[in-house]
This record gives sequence, C-alpha cells and structure tokens, in this order.
Amino acid sequence: MNAAADSIAPLIARLTQPGAPFELSEVNVSGRMMRAYKNAPATLPDLINAARAHGAKEFIAYQGERWSYDRFFAAADALAGRLQAEVGVRPGDRVAIAMRNRPEWAVALVAAVLVGALPAPLNSFGTGPELRAVIEFLEPKVLFCDGERLQRLEPDLAALGCHIVVAGAPADEARGLLGFDAVSASGGPARQPVALQPDDPALLLFTSGASARPKAVQSSHRAVCQAIFNIDFIGALSGMTSPKAVATLMARALAPATLTVVPLFHVSGLHAQLLTTLRNGRRLVFMHRWDPAQALRMIQDEKITQFNGAPSMVQQLMGTPSFDPAGSARTLGGVGFGGAGLSQRLVEAVLGLFPDSMSGIGFGLTETNGAVSAISGHLFETKPHSSGPLSPLAEVRIVGPGGQAMPVGERGEIWVRGVTVMQRYWGQPEATTQALQDGWFRTGDVGYLDADGFLFVVDRIKDVINRSGEKIAAAEVESCLSELPDVDEAAVIAMPDAVTGEAVVAVVVPKPGAKLTSEQVQAHVAARLASYKVPSRVVIRDDRLPRNPAGKALKGELKTQYSA
Repeated sequence: MNAAADSIAPLIARLTQPGAPFELSEVNVSGRMMRAYKNAPATLPDLINAARAHGAKEFIAYQGERWSYDRFFAAADALAGRLQAEVGVRPGDRVAIAMRNRPEWAVALVAAVLVGALPAPLNSFGTGPELRAVIEFLEPKVLFCDGERLQRLEPDLAALGCHIVVAGAPADEARGLLGFDAVSASGGPARQPVALQPDDPALLLFTSGASARPKAVQSSHRAVCQAIFNIDFIGALSGMTSPKAVATLMARALAPATLTVVPLFHVSGLHAQLLTTLRNGRRLVFMHRWDPAQALRMIQDEKITQFNGAPSMVQQLMGTPSFDPAGSARTLGGVGFGGAGLSQRLVEAVLGLFPDSMSGIGFGLTETNGAVSAISGHLFETKPHSSGPLSPLAEVRIVGPGGQAMPVGERGEIWVRGVTVMQRYWGQPEATTQALQDGWFRTGDVGYLDADGFLFVVDRIKDVINRSGEKIAAAEVESCLSELPDVDEAAVIAMPDAVTGEAVVAVVVPKPGAKLTSEQVQAHVAARLASYKVPSRVVIRDDRLPRNPAGKALKGELKTQYSA
C-alpha cells in the first residue's frame, strides 16, 4: 500500500467525525439512507443568501467591470422581483440561460434560484437549430441570452413562446425583447421569498449522451448543496496532505482568485467555480472567449491563484511563449484539470513546472453533480493518473459484463450511488430508467479501484467523444453525415489528440460513382452542428464499413486501422 495513500483514511475520519467541519449524518432520499454532510446548506437559496455577508468584497471581474457582492445581489434581487411580479415566474418554472460567461449569466441563475424556478443553462456553443430544439423541449418561462445567441435564434423569436431578456444588446420592445440592465435595475417590485425543501428540484443541466438528443439532468437542492460542500472537503483534505504547497501559498499572501475559462453551463464551471466562489467569498475573473496568450496576461494582471480548465487549455497555456511559473504565472498555486484524461506528457509537464503545488484532477459527471473522486497536491504527485480517493458521499461499484461486482484492480463499469446523484432526466423517463438501477447511476465509464481505494478511469462504454471537455454524441454527427446525398455509410470515432484529448474522426463511404471530399463533409457538418462537433479529420473509404453480425459498425477495428 502506498504510504501517502495509507495516511488518507485517518485524515478523512478526522474531518468527518462528530463535531468536525465535515461531520457525516444519514438522510433519507427516496426511501434510502445515504451519507450526507451535516453542516451543508439545505437548499440553494440558503447557500446563496449566506454569501451576502461578503458585502463590498469584489466578486466578479469582466472586461474592465468590477462587481462587488453587494452589486451582484442588488441586481439579482431586483431581477428576481421582476421575474415574480411582472413575468409571473413561479416555483418549478424553467428559466433558460444561453450566454457566454459574463456577470449577467450568474445574476440570471441566482435570480431564478431565489424565486424557486429551475434554471436551465444551455450549451452556448450550439447552433441556432440546436438551441431552438432545446428551448422547445424545455418550454421555459424566460430565456436569458446575449446578442450572439439572439442572432442565432433569429428570425422567428415569437415561436419560442417565452419572455426573452438580452444582455449586452439593445432592448426591442416591438419584438418583446427586454434589456437585462433594465430588468435588473433597482426600484422595481420587491422579491418575495419562497419556501423550498431539500428534495425539491433545483437545477437542470444538459449533458450529451450516446444519442443525438441532449438530456436535461434534474438535481435536487440537497444534491447540489452537498456536492458544493464536498468541494470544500476536497480542499481541506488536499491541504492536510500537502503542507509544503499550503506554506508556499500562504507565503504569497494573495487573495484567492480564479480565472474562469470553463463554460458555466458545465458542472465544473457552475459548481466548482461559480457557486463555490460565491459561497466562500472569493473572486472570479471571467474570460469571454478562450485565448491562451490573453489568459496568461489576465493571470498576471489579476494575480490569479487558481486556473482550472480542460487538459487542452492547460497544455495551450503552458505552451504560450511567455509562460513562466516563476515569472508570468508566479501567482498560480497550481492548475486543475477536468473533462478529459491526462496524457503522460502533460502530467510530467505540470509536475515539472508546478512542484509542491495544489494541481490536481477529479472525476464526476453532470448526473452526479461531480463529487465522486478528486486528487490534488501531494497526492496528485503520488498517483497522477488516478482520479483520487472516493468522496465520503459516494458509493462506487465496479461492475463486470454479467452484472457482478469486480474485485480490487479489475476493470468494469463504474456505478455511483449517493446523495449527489440526479433525480431524473427531465422529460425522458425511459432514459432515466436505463441510467438508474436501484439508485445506482451507470456512468458508462470503465475503471477500477486499487488497493488504496483510489479510483482509476481508463475507458468509456458510451459512444461519446470528449473533445476539450465538450462531450459529443457520435450518433448525432453520424446522423448529420447521413443527410449528405453522396454518403452511403458513415461512422464517427474518437482518436487520441495531443491538444484536445480526443479528436472527432469521420469515416465516410461514398455512394457508388459519387465524388466526395473531406472539405465537403466538414462544411456540411459545420452548417448544421456546433463547431466543436465538426470532424477534425475525414477518412474517405472505398470499402464497406466493417460490421458485426447484428450490423453494428466495428469502431474498434476502425480506430486500429486509422490510428497511424
């Protein structure tokens, strides 16, 4: 047993014992007793309202603007009052948010939470038809968007059937477009408090699955609050196991500040950055659009202490010519990864550039609100390819092909059960039934637990491609390719990529006599799907796709054939 890992168990016991900050209790969730943090907020409004105590401290910096906690809550309260009194938003109503990262995004989310609505952040990279399809599925009472998303949804805005509030663009009363500044200005009707319970629905987050249709993950207030409280637990455990890193950070005497480049519609952006920062009175610096050189300048200018991003972002940041951990990036206490596996080269680079830091990675899904496992600091140096020890809240089962529990060190599908697991896929009962079995969520990821109880994630069962942290359903891209008149067969596979983690590769068989180019294929997809779903490589194949007796494409064989 690893010596460092062996020391974890007593530390976890100390942090979670009666009277400790992360004391564990048991709660009844749908007839099952589950472990939960006794001191976690009961509902999201409880968590959010506690942050009002941070007052005049700076909360968000964005393109030259500075938002204090006071300013933020003044706007959120004003917006919440108007949502109730003038728009008629009631508990349980959906409120969609389609914007790039900006302060108004956070204000809209908090206002929706405070009135008991279900905020539903949408993937801002989506095309107009993709966004429209999700909005029609949700039937929201209100849509918050920015000017770029508004352009994509034109021209028939009335067909969306909801109130539209636009940030960063002029209002247009003739078309029913409300300006964000106006509806969040003080002087309107006062917000009326609503009574919420821990098991009430709190949030809808969309996730890409193995099919083309996105799924809306519905989570309770308890699940979200427990997951966010668990992030504090991870920080406490990392600090206790990494005294040198903590001493280095304290010597710098810098106020915690996070450069937020991960989209807020991701569970990692929303939970681990926005809501955690809000809860703890720290500072966020929003980046509107990813650019590694600009990110480095912002790290310098804003004295950023934490950078979390997809592995591709971390790699690009460290590849910037002026990047220097002792100079331009000297304020960083480490980097965090999410969304994709780590290459050996990247691990070695991070450990070399940031020794004795709080760098790390975690494993969790939208359906589990994160909160499955995490590793950082000294433990990350010890087991850099692990996802870390399990959260005290999570039960993990490694399941073999016959449904049997696999022994230590043996691979199988990772199943997760616990207080942070979703309630259901909103509006998709069949998908819910397939994903949840006796309270266990089937992740679709393959992994194993080692003798120290550390989780390793090694493969994926679901036909999903992870490109720079964005999940892409292969079936969706294949369906799009099938619409090309000259395409006879198509398969979409994931291939390793040094920058993005995984690349989208399309293998296309033209119809007899048809002339088809890679450029034509890419242009067809680009016109219909979000840019990150466009194949970075297209293989034009003369032979039929290899298939099994049931007619399913043998993608493993294709990956082997085109890996060169």
